[in-house]
Amino acid sequence: MLLSYFIQPVHPLDRNYRDILKEDIASVILADKLEYEEALIGEHFTDLAEPITSCLMFIARLISETKTIKLGSGVLNLPVYHPVMAAAHIAMVDNMLEGRFVWGIGPGGQPSDVEAFGNSEIDRNKKMVEVFDQIMELWWGEAPFDIKGEFYSICTEKTHLPEIGQGLIPKPWHKPHPPVVVTALAPYSKGITLAAERGWQPISCQYVQSHWVKTHLPKYLEGLKNIGLPQDPCGWRVAKCIFVADDQKVAEAYAKSEDGPYGFYFSNLMKKLGGGGRLGLFGITPNQPVEEITLEQSLQTQVIAGTVNSVVEQIIELREEIGPFGTLVYTGLDWADKKLAQRSMVLMAEEVLPRVNKYI
Repeated sequence: MLLSYFIQPVHPLDRNYRDILKEDIASVILADKLEYEEALIGEHFTDLAEPITSCLMFIARLISETKTIKLGSGVLNLPVYHPVMAAAHIAMVDNMLEGRFVWGIGPGGQPSDVEAFGNSEIDRNKKMVEVFDQIMELWWGEAPFDIKGEFYSICTEKTHLPEIGQGLIPKPWHKPHPPVVVTALAPYSKGITLAAERGWQPISCQYVQSHWVKTHLPKYLEGLKNIGLPQDPCGWRVAKCIFVADDQKVAEAYAKSEDGPYGFYFSNLMKKLGGGGRLGLFGITPNQPVEEITLEQSLQTQVIAGTVNSVVEQIIELREEIGPFGTLVYTGLDWADKKLAQRSMVLMAEEVLPRVNKYI
């Protein structure tokens, strides 16, 4: 099992913006030093609690300060990007990272982002796929371009001057494209199967209850089977909110209390997803009435917290419940207590993961 790192992030609104960005940068640098496999960076445009507004700019800032960790968009909200802009930016970052870039894509789920960009009434998944396909055509198709789509049309016929490079798009370091990962929320998601058929790998989100997460694996394996690939679950990433401490009481107080950073995180997400009709993802049973779903319940059932031994046991139990997965994605939250937050990342990498891998 590999260990990955993910930050949306979600921070209290009264914190200084510059301090937040410095903290998030420091967390990825720490993950690199601890030999986490990758760090996936979220982005949102209209949310002060999730204030990384460009994951690609954030990644570019980290290239020279990291050595081995892969850096990825987590995710790039493709429906808000013009294909030309996305193709050019991704190719640049991919070449700068020389093989360390992971291309996370999604249709965009932050409600105010969706509204602000005028995407509320469209099929965002369809638009995401169109943008992706047009990016592929820009990278590997024949110029001059005359690409027609439902959402975007791209033409360079009048200005194409290949002898000076005009009208051409830089190509990515990876061929034909960087490794693609996509977020997975919905139970029994057909989108996971379609993604697997394209060679994309799913990430099951950290706020989705395990009884829903376990429905993702069969859909992923189905997609692999449909294209003639071995039904190997190693490409499946599962994100979780995890906190490891040297003392059980400290771990529970920090990660299970409603007024702690994990309580703040889940409170924020429950309000956002609840407003979009997705509060049921937090239910402890598939049929739990949404009016009965509470913050306390989510913290008790969705956060893995404790000492090293306790967290190892909980991760093994999770794997036995949902099925084998290749990468565990550790969700980075606000460093309400810097020493405890950093210690958790250290214990996770140096003690928890080796013990889990020894067991499985």
